[in-house]
Amino acid sequence: MKFDQYELLAARTFGDVGADGAPRPRFAAADARALPPLVLAYVGDAFFNLYVRTRLLAFEQNRVRVLHGYGARMVSATLQARALRALEGALSEDELAVVRRGRNAKSTVPKSASVGDYRASTGFEALLGYLYLSGEEARLASLAGEAFVVISRKLANPDEGGEEQ
Repeated sequence: MKFDQYELLAARTFGDVGADGAPRPRFAAADARALPPLVLAYVGDAFFNLYVRTRLLAFEQNRVRVLHGYGARMVSATLQARALRALEGALSEDELAVVRRGRNAKSTVPKSASVGDYRASTGFEALLGYLYLSGEEARLASLAGEAFVVISRKLANPDEGGEEQ
């Protein structure tokens, strides 16, 4: 990458701060919607991973291995798919459209998840990425929080719901 391209990228990435110091949305909603669904899922995956790790600090601060193990289980495709199914009824038409785009995106499915769960988790991550990039912080926090609760309950009670984790 040429230096002037790097400077432009850095300015776009780190320089978008309002007068009050709060970050501005990275994209307008229409611009975020135009991004490829796997790009949205990439950002959503990063967001949810950080969200889960941060929330877990309320329960444990000293044993990083325990945090990592629990966090990795919480962001698994199977549990993200479960969270999406629990949240789908509360999603708007626009949000459902983003989920469908993410779910229908062509990608390689790992052996650790079923095709259905992996596709659903990609839709969930695409939605989170879309909300993050659009600057819809309240909605993003609400959905991520609800997903965290759904996933936590499943991990606490693995026999409920009839699904394997």
